[in-house]
Formats: sequence, structure tokens, C-alpha cells
Amino acid sequence: MLLAEWFADIKADFILNFVKDNRWKLILSGLKVTLQITLIAIIIGVIIGVVLATIRSTYDLTKDEMRGAKKTIMAILNAFARVYLTVIRGTPVVIQLLIIFFIIFASSNNGVMIGALAFGINSGAYVAEIVRGGIMSIDRGQMEAGRSLGFNYIETMRYIIIPQAFKNVLPSLANEFIALLKETSVAGYVAVNDLTRAANIIRSKTFSPFMPLVGVALIYLAMVMILTHFVGVLERRLRNSDR
Repeated sequence: MLLAEWFADIKADFILNFVKDNRWKLILSGLKVTLQITLIAIIIGVIIGVVLATIRSTYDLTKDEMRGAKKTIMAILNAFARVYLTVIRGTPVVIQLLIIFFIIFASSNNGVMIGALAFGINSGAYVAEIVRGGIMSIDRGQMEAGRSLGFNYIETMRYIIIPQAFKNVLPSLANEFIALLKETSVAGYVAVNDLTRAANIIRSKTFSPFMPLVGVALIYLAMVMILTHFVGVLERRLRNSDR
């Protein structure tokens, strides 16, 4: 009897939070916004990360060979990259989101794009260090081998160093993207109707926190598991390509 009553309560709670007044549409809309923010932020983060990693690794690998204006320019760019990494990694993502929304883009109402930009800028700092670590982990003999084949520095990085580094950093990049997906749950701080905010809206209407919050947690868990699965498939294919 107790089990039957428990199932009845769960069913009634589910209907109240998701079926009544079509509240499931709030969850679906929030999921769409969360995926939009995450996808755009990943693209922004990868672009920023690769650029910064290239600047830092190039300076570290060639600073003894560079001369004149080229060395000065690279030193300035490297210093800028270091400041960027220090500031972004040293401050909470929520504060960065609030600063970008309420100060830098105070006149804009596009919360989705602002949120994606904020999370992308934050992720770019971590992607940069991940990619730089992968590049620096490649034996310097690989660079010398590429130069001996007639490749210039850029061609050597493109055809020899980067492909090997990508395989090394793929698990770390996957973890960063998973963390980014979960970090977007604070987008509601700037009134973005993402998945977490949708759950809070339902909770405020039904005064029943269990079902919407646990339901959203399960959705996040499912998305993380799917992403982890595809990363595992990609890793296996990369390992098979080495044989």
C-alpha cells in the first residue's frame, strides 16, 4: 500500500509540474536555450583557446630564435595572453557573466548571445591552457623533423604538431565542454530562460520543488552521458587510426 501511495504521489507531482498548463513546454524551451548557449560558447571558446595557445606555445618554442620587431610583437601578445588567462581563470564565471551583461552590454537585451559570449570567453582560457599543454607535450624532435622536410613553422604546426596534440588533449577538452554545459545553468542570473530557470519558474508556480529540479538534473545527466559516449567513440577511432 505504501509503495502504491508513493507512486500515486509521484504521478500526481509529475502531472502538476509538467502536464498541467503544458509546463513541459517551459522545459523544452529551456533545453533549447541551454543547448544554443553551450554550442555557441564552445565555438567561441575553441577559437579563443586555439589562438591563445598558439601565441603562447609559439613564443615559448621560438623566443630564442626570434629577433627584432617580431620578437617584440610576440612578447606583447604573449603578455596579453597571460593577463587574459590570469584574470579569467582567477574570477568566478558568474561575476564575469554579470559584468558582461550589466556593464559591457548593458544596452543589449539579447541574453542568449551575451551568455554564450561570457561562457565562451571563460572557456577559452581553459581551452588555451589545455591546447598549449598538448602542444608543449610533443617532442621537440617532431618540430625539427618537420622543418627538415621543408615545412615552415606554420605548416609544421598544422600537419605534424597539432594533430598529435589534439589526440593528447581530447579527454581534457571533453571534460571542459562537459563543465561548460553545466556552467550554463547560472545563465538565469541575467534573466535567460535556460533549463535551470525553467525549473525554477515551474517550482514557483507549483510550490513543488522536487519534480522540476530533479527532472532538470536528470536532463543534464543525460546530456553529459551522451556527450561522454560520443567522445569515447571519437577516442577509439583516433586510437585505431594509429595502428
